[in-house]
Amino acid sequence: MSKNILVALDQGTTSSRAIVFDQQGQTLASHAIEFKQHYPQPGWVEHDPEDILNTQVTALQKAVKMSGVDVRDIAAIGITNQRETTLLWERETGRCVHNAIVWQCRRTAPYVERLLKAGKGEMIRQKTGLVPDAYFSGTKLAYLLDTLNLHEQAAKGELCFGTVDSYLAWNLVEGRPHVTDATNAGRTMLFNLHTQSWDDELLSMLNIPKEVLPQVVDTAQVIGNLRPEILGRPIPVAAMAGDQHASLFGQACFEPGMVKNTYGTGCFMLMNTGELPVESHNGLLTTMAWRLKGQPTYALEGSVFMGGATVQWLRDELKMIKTSAESEQLAQSVPDTAGVFLVPAFTGLGAPYWDMYSRGTIVGMTRGTNRAHIVRAALEAICYQSHDLYSAMVADRGNRKPHQMNVDGGASANGFMMQFQADIMGLPVVRPVVLETTALGAALLAGIGVGLFATKEEAASMVKPDLTFTPRMDEHNRELALYGWHRAVERSRGWVEA
Repeated sequence: MSKNILVALDQGTTSSRAIVFDQQGQTLASHAIEFKQHYPQPGWVEHDPEDILNTQVTALQKAVKMSGVDVRDIAAIGITNQRETTLLWERETGRCVHNAIVWQCRRTAPYVERLLKAGKGEMIRQKTGLVPDAYFSGTKLAYLLDTLNLHEQAAKGELCFGTVDSYLAWNLVEGRPHVTDATNAGRTMLFNLHTQSWDDELLSMLNIPKEVLPQVVDTAQVIGNLRPEILGRPIPVAAMAGDQHASLFGQACFEPGMVKNTYGTGCFMLMNTGELPVESHNGLLTTMAWRLKGQPTYALEGSVFMGGATVQWLRDELKMIKTSAESEQLAQSVPDTAGVFLVPAFTGLGAPYWDMYSRGTIVGMTRGTNRAHIVRAALEAICYQSHDLYSAMVADRGNRKPHQMNVDGGASANGFMMQFQADIMGLPVVRPVVLETTALGAALLAGIGVGLFATKEEAASMVKPDLTFTPRMDEHNRELALYGWHRAVERSRGWVEA
């Protein structure tokens, strides 16, 4: 018997997935289960916590069964998760006091406005590396404590706050540990990057008692064993990482300047900046990359709120396509968008704009515009938004350009989109064999957590490139396309009047 199988739990915004890997990084089995999105009001997004937990447990059980592996051969499990999504539960019963408030939810924009008017913006940015925004967990937690009148219970230690990693660890690991890792802590707007701890000034700013917060642990370390009734035996849970950090690790972006872009519900671009945090002057975030053996590695990050979710919108709301895969064929059925630009600012614009009041816009339509043009414009918009992140990162690093951009996530399977991404950025785009590198990263980190790999470089041998998309567009056409895109962005900004 050789314990060399690694399992990743990838709890995402629209589905829960589990993937079983062998020690060569080959996917033995994968199973995903979608769950319901709740929209109580325009701009508000919630999940039922039971849906998160139940779909993740079922996905784990089915993936392991499908793989045919002996459970005794599983060396470790790693957890990776949608970040910033906020849960609050009773310590004694484990019952959540409210639905999970999802990272996309904009209900706490007034909290952010108050912080900015109070002059807290620069302090927040200096300590956390984040731009004050409703995106992050801190204001969501403050909203729950305020709205449900739970400050007294929180101060008594009767409640537990957590992002999704914390909630899964609490429910899946023996002994119910109340923990989070440094990457997830760094997305709360309550964690000081420099001291690597919860910050009293930030907590006081939002009237959040420290008693409600989880313990911050390393990204790769054993936090306990999986409850044996789930798979029939206890298995070490040896890593927790926010999804984008796991993806950066899963792409083996271990050297400063290496960059990856994940095309999931949103698009998330991270650039490794090494052992010192780099301050952004172009609207990006300074964030954790990971923390191993107490040593933090940092990254620059830019977030696109509507990536693959834009394609879901075309499918589910506009009924323009029946499947997400159909979008590629339809986009290629026309030579261009015929001048149409779509700005998918349905929940505002993320980096580098940080405009909570932008809204979705389609411009340039004529009587000749058809659904193929709009679908193509939607796919191109995902790439344009990623280009804007890339340009900001290059500027923050003194205009030093990387040699390539590594890509992953479900939408990176769209060949049309990856070619357009290379064209509009003027940079080779490299797609790996395993597109689900978020899950692969969690598995690799778990392998490090239990000592299956001695170093991250040893783990990187499991990461293998597949296709490279090289730029074909000339500079003149690239500039024209970007000019049109940026005109469209300006028309979407500040649409909602605060």
